[in-house]
Amino acid sequence: MSISRRQFVVSAASLAASAAAPTVSFTESSASQDDPLGVRGDFPIVRGRTYLNSAYITPVPDQVVAAGRAFVESKAVRPISLGEMLRKTDEVRAQFARLINAGTDEIGFLFSTSEGENIVANALDLKAGDNVVVDDLHYETEFVLYSHLRDTRGVELRVAKHRAGRVDAGDVEPLVDRRTRLVSVAWVSHHNGFRHEMRPIADLAHAHGALFYADGIQAAGMIPIDVKQAGVDVLCTGTYKWLLGSFGVAPFYVRRELLERIRLDRFGALHVEKELGGGRFQLYQTAKRFDYATLPFCEVYQLGAGLEYLQRVGVDRIERHTVELARELRAGLASQGYRVFTPEGNRSSIVTFYFSKDAATVTAAFARASIDVTVRGPLGQVRVSPALFNTGDDIRRFLEITSRL
Repeated sequence: MSISRRQFVVSAASLAASAAAPTVSFTESSASQDDPLGVRGDFPIVRGRTYLNSAYITPVPDQVVAAGRAFVESKAVRPISLGEMLRKTDEVRAQFARLINAGTDEIGFLFSTSEGENIVANALDLKAGDNVVVDDLHYETEFVLYSHLRDTRGVELRVAKHRAGRVDAGDVEPLVDRRTRLVSVAWVSHHNGFRHEMRPIADLAHAHGALFYADGIQAAGMIPIDVKQAGVDVLCTGTYKWLLGSFGVAPFYVRRELLERIRLDRFGALHVEKELGGGRFQLYQTAKRFDYATLPFCEVYQLGAGLEYLQRVGVDRIERHTVELARELRAGLASQGYRVFTPEGNRSSIVTFYFSKDAATVTAAFARASIDVTVRGPLGQVRVSPALFNTGDDIRRFLEITSRL
């Protein structure tokens, strides 16, 4: 008797218990003045460098390394069944849902943050005369995407300008009207770490019938996120930054009431819930409908370990610790006479400042000290981003270098 691929997946899941599924153990570390969150022993990066570049790529703890290694070793000796990998994906889906205060049915998985906004933009059937509102602290993808839609469909891209590194609802309001279909911001800007006040912008968008989209890649895992309280309709985030994961998997939140409106633009075997016969298929009605094809499952397992680690440490504790480091960093730079792009009182762990020397000189100075930051030569900027494993000593070491520049 032949069985369908869908039936095979289901039956494989029942056999998965005999497979060598990866497991990762966690150990409790004690906090100290040198390690306020009790995590430094888990991060190999701290043993040889002062890493202050987590807004670029966040180093992972040993537990995430172990999850990836266990997955690959299982593939070498007894590959994990597809059914078990799908079950694990659902567990990680629930973990991420809890992190952002969403329902598990509101979480799908894509491959990158940029993919999320592309899906939303295509689902809105944007036409000539419609407009999309962003701000100039947003990521570059938005400008590429909406410039293309401007040239091909006549969609207007309206950009709110920052004022001294910040944007609020008052800056966005003049740009929103009855033809606005989408308002899109980065919850935390990769440019300077500015943390948007989300609810007022959400209310402004909704008052005009527009959707409110959030790029969460510089926020999720760094600060507590509540998509319901913030009024976010759709959010997508990669996982290789503050979520302590890897590349190629991006959780995608869609508010339950919008699941039918954000239609699918691609199809495959893995979002089929049931085969109806006669060549017809019933797709999942939840956000699982976006999981249309094989995911990078090793990275899903690593993300699960990263989310478990964040839950154990507490994102609220990470926020308090890293925001305080950022404030110490900003104050030190200001006292040294640097012009700081990040507004005073900002509540994220990213600080960007301007330099006047040659970019090669600045880059070399940090390299000699084994300090990792992002140097944006053409803009004359340095972006610094302490994470949960950083300490006050790291900030002081950094400020010693800038004092000589």
